[in-house]
Amino acid sequence: MIHQINVREATPDDIPLIAELILDLAEYEKLADLISYNHEDIRRALFSDSPDAEVRIGEVDGKPEGFALFFHNYSTFLGRRGLYLEDLFVRPEARGKGLGKRLLVELAKTAKARDCARMEWFVLDWNVPSIEFYKSLGAQPMEGWKIFRLTSDNISALAGL
Repeated sequence: MIHQINVREATPDDIPLIAELILDLAEYEKLADLISYNHEDIRRALFSDSPDAEVRIGEVDGKPEGFALFFHNYSTFLGRRGLYLEDLFVRPEARGKGLGKRLLVELAKTAKARDCARMEWFVLDWNVPSIEFYKSLGAQPMEGWKIFRLTSDNISALAGL
């Protein structure tokens, strides 16, 4: 069966849908206990005068089934910005229909149009289906790198606050 796949920019009317998709992603990654956002946080981050990130909504046969949330970072070595994919999620029932690839194709087009030097994202090491999917698109894991993070409490301690 051939499915109609569509990717579109999110609008403020999509805030409840975005919140639902974020929760679906968190449950898939077994991290739902870390959710602490609210709809106002999403509105401010995505639809303020100076948004922190952007979202693309993926639809299969007219039904929203996934999303990609991204923002720009910067490479000092390359002297250009990059596109950082924070989240990519396709609901399980919509997987295998081409939506994940289509979302990444749209982000690649955005990256090229904005003269980005690269696209990057993290993937959990246990998520073998996603790792294989990304490799099939030509993405390569970054060997030799470790991710470091300061959480809010650690940031306050380091700042002396």
